[in-house]
Amino acid sequence: MRTLKKAFSSVLRFLLLPLSIIYRRHNGTPERANRKELPNEHFLPLVSESLAKGLTATIWVRGYSMRPFIEHERDRVKLTAQDEYHIGDAVLAQIAPGHYVLHRIIDMQGDRVTLQGDGNVKGVEHCTRGDICGVVVEYIRPGRTILASDPSLRRSIRLWRRLRPVRRVLLFAYRAVI
Repeated sequence: MRTLKKAFSSVLRFLLLPLSIIYRRHNGTPERANRKELPNEHFLPLVSESLAKGLTATIWVRGYSMRPFIEHERDRVKLTAQDEYHIGDAVLAQIAPGHYVLHRIIDMQGDRVTLQGDGNVKGVEHCTRGDICGVVVEYIRPGRTILASDPSLRRSIRLWRRLRPVRRVLLFAYRAVI
């Protein structure tokens, strides 16, 4: 089964090569020069404190759980603290002591908030409104910045949420393109 999957992936990458080239031209490549990295358990509490003081923070994104909207080590996000959150907002939240995630709000029931990464097929996290540190207001890609309030982006996010039953297949094709 693994060999079949590998072969299928190779064929798919070959067939989608033109799309891959277009994707890289449109979205750029990761900038890695002049960057210092700290482990998330040390860095994100500092970001949370800064946001609580009313400052904004721009952070590099690490991890693949927010694909296809945010790409690992290519994109940055600008965060700010807000009092109101809505379904579809990408937020930085503390889901356990010292454990932070940057995921999208998929449900809110009173004070309870349910989060899920765009690249996750099943897993969800739960927190309270008080555990949310900040909300993404800008997606920063090499060569361009996209406001989180951009109507085209919001439509894409709503569509992606509706496609949850077939996300696994779409993410497989996406990985073959990039």
